[in-house]
Amino acid sequence: MPATPATYPMAFEDYVKVIYAHTEWQPEPITSSVLAGRLGLAASSVTEMVKKLGANGLVDHVRYGAITLTPDGAALALRMLRRHRLIETWLVQHYGYAWDEVHDEAEVLEHALSDRLLDKIDDELGRPTRDPHGDPIPSKAGVISQPAALLLRDAVVGERVVVVRISDRDSLLLRHLEAESVVLDRALEVRSRDPFVVQLEVQDGERTLAPDALVSIWVSREEPSRVK
Repeated sequence: MPATPATYPMAFEDYVKVIYAHTEWQPEPITSSVLAGRLGLAASSVTEMVKKLGANGLVDHVRYGAITLTPDGAALALRMLRRHRLIETWLVQHYGYAWDEVHDEAEVLEHALSDRLLDKIDDELGRPTRDPHGDPIPSKAGVISQPAALLLRDAVVGERVVVVRISDRDSLLLRHLEAESVVLDRALEVRSRDPFVVQLEVQDGERTLAPDALVSIWVSREEPSRVK
């Protein structure tokens, strides 16, 4: 009989969460070298752990090829993402954390909170469907709903879009975007672009962003009900 998610080591939980998140917003599969970079670990250590994950039925992996989650691995990943994203939301809404401060705290707390406390937090928050960065929060049953979105990089000049997700990998970028009023649910219009800068129209004026920032911002052509 397969082990329940609660019995897996924390390292297993961390790995499957990163593997899942890698392909959540883009189609390219993750490899051992990319996974090592995301985790900040030596390639040899990652290779050994991937073998253990495979032996426990959590991933499929062909040598030098992509790493993919099995159904059990995906279920464990969704369980951990639910924990991580609920905790981030809780810290922002109830403890005054900024959206660029919550990731590291959630990395620790996601392994420590009981399921009972997590359910209480979910109820207290009103069962949110996304975290402070726009990442969807899986339900307790492991159901996840992701909005149709494209990178801001791929929006054309003159197109009006709404921000639905901003990557939390760069805290400095998050602070910069907040200062520029480029936040969730904000309507934007791409006014012009060249290889060095992109001009955006935001509600209170124009903003200039470097092209690198455009690969961290996801937008929708369909405005949500809470457009700011």
